[in-house]
Amino acid sequence: MKTKANTSTARGLDRRSFLTRAATGLGAAALLGTGLSSRALAQGAPSVTGAADAPEQPNISIGFIALTDCAPFVIAHEKGFFAKYGIKATLKKGANWASIRDMLSTGETQATHMLFGMPLASTMGLAGSPKKPMIIPWIVNRNGQAITLTNSFKGKVASDPKALKPLVDSAKSLGEPLTFAMTFPPGTHAMWTRYFLGAGGINPDKDINLITIPPPQMVANMKIGKMDGYCVGEPWGARAIADGIGFSAITTQDIWKDHPEKVCAFTEEFAAKNPKTVKAVLKALHEASVWLDDMANRPEMAEIIGRPNYVSVAKEVILPRLLGELDYGDGRKVKDEFPMHFSKRNCNYPQEKYALWTLAQYRRWGLVKGAPDYAGISAKVLRGDLYEEAMRELGYTHGGKNQEPETLFDGVTFDPKGNLEAYASGFAVHSIKN
Repeated sequence: MKTKANTSTARGLDRRSFLTRAATGLGAAALLGTGLSSRALAQGAPSVTGAADAPEQPNISIGFIALTDCAPFVIAHEKGFFAKYGIKATLKKGANWASIRDMLSTGETQATHMLFGMPLASTMGLAGSPKKPMIIPWIVNRNGQAITLTNSFKGKVASDPKALKPLVDSAKSLGEPLTFAMTFPPGTHAMWTRYFLGAGGINPDKDINLITIPPPQMVANMKIGKMDGYCVGEPWGARAIADGIGFSAITTQDIWKDHPEKVCAFTEEFAAKNPKTVKAVLKALHEASVWLDDMANRPEMAEIIGRPNYVSVAKEVILPRLLGELDYGDGRKVKDEFPMHFSKRNCNYPQEKYALWTLAQYRRWGLVKGAPDYAGISAKVLRGDLYEEAMRELGYTHGGKNQEPETLFDGVTFDPKGNLEAYASGFAVHSIKN
């Protein structure tokens, strides 16, 4: 017999979600007995965890950087999705990516927003990263970064890096090489910068200065003339245009449509000891990501993440690029077919091929000596098994493993089933160290 309380709980759930929970043994009676957090009650998101699947560590801290793509963590927190799955989350803003890595490594945080390559680098102990095995069971987003150049390059350089080469050569010949900034040496922004420059015949290790600047400090450093260009996630590309100091030469989705970007990372040790906690986090991120990919929610998203405790940038700066309204700042305006997204097109599946591509780029640019263990490292860090288990418990059908080749803007195709050493060494511009 259904009680009045159970009926109320059922009405509070989305009908499809409720039926899915009931089908997997998490029906109304199970939901009722778990209790609700104050945030979940406020947002109308009842807890769905019972004693059997309750997180081993419900109280966790989650690191993030002030970027638009921290949104799934913020929305899961603000909308009560973490609470719904038994997670009492505290979000901690990091000053830079090294601090994000260190907070996770030392246990100050238990999960974190991270650049795709960082768990690989930490697992391998690359580029100054202390060796600490980490895992990626979740890709947070695709697309949504940009390479910004100072206004002095307007009308001279756009999306073709070959137009940049004579300017680079001229500055180098005068003994004043151009300076470009990225956010972390083995991170995605470094890879996009290197790939873009390399496609123009520019060696980032010989022809320019390549420096590291935290994402929120990019605009301020360009204002004082510290660099000529930078690559970072939004909203810091759009902010340079709004502040009148630069323009977007190219977006990273122009370089590689639907490329992987940020991830949710855990240490391997924490995930092994707390599998239910990991799955609860992934389930909450799934609901947040689906919410974010409803374009009707993007204005509210921009308002929430723009708050001072998160990204601290006006909604009006954040929103247009989220809606695909892409103004490059140099007269080019287009409807972006591949704006940042968080759930659709099998976004979240941790594809091993992306790790293979990243490792091949590490090899290309001399971040590793000798051929890395491509298959072994990729399988160790990219944990599709954890993703699949969490989604199966939700009753969500994902797109599965994808091993199809990828072709980037320079026309070069990456085949994850091919010869990765030949791919890495096959570029005209590289810094391979044998």
